Amino acid sequence: MQERGALGFERHYHVTDPFIRRLGLEAELQGHSGCVNCLEWNEKGDLLASGSDDQHTIVWDPLHHKKLLSMHTGHTANIFSVKFLPHSGDRILITGAADSKVHVHDLTVKETVHMFGDHTNRVKRIATAPMWPNTFWSAAEDGLIRQYDLRENSKRSEVLIDLTEYCGQLVEAKCLTVNPQDNNYLAVGASGPFVRLYDIRMIHNHRKSMKQSPSAGVHTFCDRQKPLPDGAAQYYVAGHLPVKLPDYNNRLRVLVATYVTFSPDGTELLVNMGGEQVYLFDLTYKQRPYTFLLPKKCHTSGEVQNGKTSTNGVSNGIHLHSNGFRLSEGRAHVSPQVELPPYLERIKQQANEAFACQLWTQAIQLYSKAVQKAPNNAMLYGNRAAAYMKRKWDGDHYDALRDCLKAISLNPCHLKAHFRLARCLFELKYVAEALECLDDFKGKFPEQAHSSACDALDRDINAALFSKSDNAEDKKGGGPIRLRATGRKDSISEDEMVLRERSYDYKFRYCGHCNTTTDIKEANFFGSNAQYIVSGSDDGSFFIWEKETTNLVRVLQGDESIVNCLQPHPSYCFLATSGIDPVVRLWNPRPESETLNGRVVVDMEGASQANQRRMNADPLEVMLLNMGYRITGLTSGGAGGSDDEDSSEGQVQCRPS
Repeated sequence: MQERGALGFERHYHVTDPFIRRLGLEAELQGHSGCVNCLEWNEKGDLLASGSDDQHTIVWDPLHHKKLLSMHTGHTANIFSVKFLPHSGDRILITGAADSKVHVHDLTVKETVHMFGDHTNRVKRIATAPMWPNTFWSAAEDGLIRQYDLRENSKRSEVLIDLTEYCGQLVEAKCLTVNPQDNNYLAVGASGPFVRLYDIRMIHNHRKSMKQSPSAGVHTFCDRQKPLPDGAAQYYVAGHLPVKLPDYNNRLRVLVATYVTFSPDGTELLVNMGGEQVYLFDLTYKQRPYTFLLPKKCHTSGEVQNGKTSTNGVSNGIHLHSNGFRLSEGRAHVSPQVELPPYLERIKQQANEAFACQLWTQAIQLYSKAVQKAPNNAMLYGNRAAAYMKRKWDGDHYDALRDCLKAISLNPCHLKAHFRLARCLFELKYVAEALECLDDFKGKFPEQAHSSACDALDRDINAALFSKSDNAEDKKGGGPIRLRATGRKDSISEDEMVLRERSYDYKFRYCGHCNTTTDIKEANFFGSNAQYIVSGSDDGSFFIWEKETTNLVRVLQGDESIVNCLQPHPSYCFLATSGIDPVVRLWNPRPESETLNGRVVVDMEGASQANQRRMNADPLEVMLLNMGYRITGLTSGGAGGSDDEDSSEGQVQCRPS
């Protein structure tokens, strides 16, 4: 208990904001001859293990920059994961590799003591848990999560979760992690935008009861369709991504969770979504996506919260807060807003000035800073929504929609938020709902009904509805097309459809990095109270954000090509990173007397914009960029939308309040 208290003291006083801003390169650990694909601290933080394409693992003394042990793991391909087995005195190390094998090593004798060959495709991650001694788990590209038991009388593995039973034969498991506070919960990342959280104990109890049942030997169709008990799985997804999938697929842009991890207190789940952004999910205060993932049947007028249903009898289904966007009848009277304290008013004015100068990211960051201090101020949310809509990075319109709904919930008569909501719905392809929202807006604010902004949005919506009318009949009979895959090999089961429909949305989104080239890119909590988020990137940098504001605070060059791994020290402000270079880099706060080295990326905004362009570029262009060619066809503005000003700008939307 005393040791744990000391650890908490160290964490609190060794990771502070000024230290983060002085983070710099301390040392490079050389010893590998290939890409370093995985890093792992031991519990005390005095050992660091690394695994590489060279099929070796090295155990380092990172505090003294020494190599303590190097051994060939027996793998015949790249190592992707390395883990110390809890309660083994740092003696047992587990590795998973591209040869589909999981190996167990005794470091005291430098021998591989057990080899598991149960997977049929590359093993991408290993997970361990203190509460489960002699037990660990693996995730592989055969779509299986396997559980291993190292006890002498039963060295074996069994399938814990078979994703192919839910998603078809093409699904690949990419990453997994166990909740540090409740080791019964296992998070899994795989192909597609959905992240899965499983109750291990519930799965085991279900299978035990199945074996003990008198009819255990009789396998019915229902048994095969229900490999997991009800309530054993909960899905999470960024609410806008399922709708974006067809567009991403057409552009060969793959969505896949490359890393998942829990916060130290186990209440949050962080996901690095390959092909997209980094997302944080709140496991305590869950929220449903603002857009339904499945078409919704017609409601009676008393049940509809967001206006009429669409003309084909099926609503795309905006899933809103209970107050929805159906406006009350009659003319609007603006609700009085509580004045901001002077220091927040100054921040808001700075944000407005940045907006006027078209510095969208700067405006967003300033509004976010103010929102953190005044979370019940509708104007701040409305203004930030306007900045998101102008920037147009991936996911910005969905964040803007969330901000508009928040602003309206705080001030039901927020004129600009109502109009921006209609525009967001249109940009997110919820055209029928956009029309209903715009009609509500006109009824509530009749003086704006014929403004240039309203007229322009009306034209856009009607043009989109007209273009959709030709294939409306196909959509009516197509069922939940947004979640259903095509073809037999990747067919989605009904159980999977239900789990996806019940998904929860994210709390925070972190932008600026790029994650399209490798499928092992990590994102982690960093700081005494997990107050920062760190992620690697395809541009050779790693990015650090404030968790609560989502503001980018630091970018450092961590590799000549790509930063994949970032593992914070368990107690100190100390970070280990690796990537394509055959080295491990160690980062800590540099002394104030020391001039910060050239690895600091000063133009964080420029780096972020370049990464947005990279994520939206043609795959061939990205390959050429990685080879050093300059592609003049790439635009310089925000990705995911036109660089031109919106033609629909009028006084309703143009300026922040």
